[in-house]
Amino acid sequence: METYRRFHEAVNTGDLEIISKAIEEFIHPQGRFHGAEHAGVSAMQAQKGVWAMLLRAFPDIQVRTEDVIAEGDKLVVRQTVTGTNTGEYRGRPPTGRQVSYGEIFIARFAGGQVVELWGVVDLHAQLTQLGLV
Repeated sequence: METYRRFHEAVNTGDLEIISKAIEEFIHPQGRFHGAEHAGVSAMQAQKGVWAMLLRAFPDIQVRTEDVIAEGDKLVVRQTVTGTNTGEYRGRPPTGRQVSYGEIFIARFAGGQVVELWGVVDLHAQLTQLGLV
């Protein structure tokens, strides 16, 4: 739980260098990411890529924790993400629109680091609010 709290604080700084350092601290180098996007890359690589893209597109991005459930070696987090699209996103120019969408992540820990990560992000809501769907 403490690991998640510290990572969450880093994410909400909006500083890619701080976020990258937190990713390196909290995610095992061989940690696996399970998801449709970023298949075949480590969880660390996936997270660094996602945060670089998100901060470019939504410099004011904030992640609010709604629920945290811990059981055994797993942590489940439901979050709300908000931000204003003032930069290029997925090959599209900025829209200037604000977004608010949900996401759920499950992390499995070993040795104090994330070794597996699953994520479900409501991209449909995000893209609809941006006028891209």
